Amino acid sequence: MRSQESSTQPPGMPPPRVAVWLIGLFTSDQEAEAVPGDLLEEFSYLASRSGVVFARRWYWRQTAKTITHLAGAAFRSAPWTMAAVIVGGFLLHGFLSGLPDKFLSAVTDRYLMFWSAHFQAYTWVLNGVGIAHLMASLLVGCMVAWAAKGREMVATMALALVFCGMFAAALVWVATRRPIDVAWLLWACSGPFAIVMGGLIVRTRRSRNRDSSPTRLGTTRA
Repeated sequence: MRSQESSTQPPGMPPPRVAVWLIGLFTSDQEAEAVPGDLLEEFSYLASRSGVVFARRWYWRQTAKTITHLAGAAFRSAPWTMAAVIVGGFLLHGFLSGLPDKFLSAVTDRYLMFWSAHFQAYTWVLNGVGIAHLMASLLVGCMVAWAAKGREMVATMALALVFCGMFAAALVWVATRRPIDVAWLLWACSGPFAIVMGGLIVRTRRSRNRDSSPTRLGTTRA
């Protein structure tokens, strides 16, 4: 019945592309076709019956519910694996994020007289250390996503939330003692954001490899 009604839907009225993309980031290989397919079928039915605007709003609500369900399922299906990946990512981040500071300390001690006479050069090195911190967070996100195959976004977002929680606690402590620097606030948020971006890079690459695999292409053609 729904297939007949949905066939009256005007052509060129797909569900929101961003919502479809977000759902694709959290679906496993086994659910890569089933979950979007079910939502598309319901969207087509609602669009033909209640209008495209109503159907798009419904799709966005279902996107939030679906992502929440998929994230919870990822933890329930492999809790110890997820915990190990997140803890490992936390420790790896602590190790990598300390390397730029150690490098800066060693260079400063060795060339102290040079930095005293060329402070602008020292400022440039400080900016480079900041970028190195950001790249370390991005690398950690990629490593965590690589280890959490099929759960890339869930693992990296969970790790980012851990750092956001630590940052929130530090923010409360700082706010009670001195005014908050907006630049420091934004910079502190860049680390968790870079971790999530690392997960996004790995997930997108894996999705492309999956879609271009001979098995998947053969199934699609069939």
